[in-house]
Amino acid sequence: MKHIVMMLVVIGCLGMSAVSQAEEVKSLRGHTDIDADSTPSTNKKWMHDTKPLARQYVQQPPLIPHKIKNYKINLRNNKCLTCHSWKNARISGATKISLTHFTNRDGVELSNVSPRRYFCNQCHVPQVDAKPLVENVFEPTESLQ
Repeated sequence: MKHIVMMLVVIGCLGMSAVSQAEEVKSLRGHTDIDADSTPSTNKKWMHDTKPLARQYVQQPPLIPHKIKNYKINLRNNKCLTCHSWKNARISGATKISLTHFTNRDGVELSNVSPRRYFCNQCHVPQVDAKPLVENVFEPTESLQ
């Protein structure tokens, strides 16, 4: 009997916290009903080419400090490699691809970029000049400050 009562109390507390959290959540659509058309968002401006952006946590993939619109990355082409490959980085002044990108899942070092690291946008993202959609109180790792 004690277990049943305790379980009901816990379920009641969880239900109350869920209700209070639901009241705090606000849609990015504003007060527009889900079936109504909302105002389309404006296109954000890509950042102009800048020096590498600071990382916020250990092992964070570097952010892309330039626009990548129309960059083709598929099985046959990778536009990123025209500047960031080891061969071209010195000439273009771009950052070289990390050595970690030349190791396959079994730890074998390859002479070319590993297939699992070939599609750059899986981890690396460009930045736009836009105000945050939600408040952010994230603090970078102390060791990186």
